Amino acid sequence: MRAVVLSGGLTHDFPATTSCLTGLLAPLGVESEVHEGVDDAFLALPGADVLVVNALRWTMTGPGVPDRYREQAGAEGASPSDAARAAFAGHLAAGGGVLAMHTAALCFDDWPAWADALGARWVWGRSQHPPLGPEIDVTVRGDDPLVRDVDDFCLVDEVYGDMELADDLTPLLEAPQPGPDGRVMPLFWARQHGGGRVVYDALGHHPPSYAVPEHAEIVRRAARWALGA
Repeated sequence: MRAVVLSGGLTHDFPATTSCLTGLLAPLGVESEVHEGVDDAFLALPGADVLVVNALRWTMTGPGVPDRYREQAGAEGASPSDAARAAFAGHLAAGGGVLAMHTAALCFDDWPAWADALGARWVWGRSQHPPLGPEIDVTVRGDDPLVRDVDDFCLVDEVYGDMELADDLTPLLEAPQPGPDGRVMPLFWARQHGGGRVVYDALGHHPPSYAVPEHAEIVRRAARWALGA
């Protein structure tokens, strides 16, 4: 089986977390090819079983984007080409899988079809997360095979909140945001979309997140499901 992995971007150690992901995929019989170019990744999709997005690639110029990012848009901003977007639609239509991690919900802000596939969109000026740490308590919800018999667990990670979410999501993991508010946010779900299978996991900020056995097991299950198992 073959995975196309899009990696890279600002403010995260993507080489390290991508290594964690490819390390979890390898025992499943998956050969991963890692790309840092947005179009390079999407145009490599024909024949691939799963697209893994562990990246922070967006225009950096949209409404509400902080100036610290706008100043880097010329060098770091990204928007998939028409050919890349068509390749993604074709991948889904052929029954391909998508495993989208953490910052994937911030990616491709000028491409509504991407947010539609994930079921989540980061809205600058509204969406937010508290600083990394302290440890958060993650609750497993429901009896879906992706989380069945996995215990609730604790880890240090970011809890994304106030994203724009699709109405039909069934969260399988939830956690309260640290702080006095403590609002509970959905962290993980799987859905059929466009003929393919899409998983979004909002966790995975850094390698310690993948070192937690329960989270690693859920990522493995998510990969298997995205691959069609």
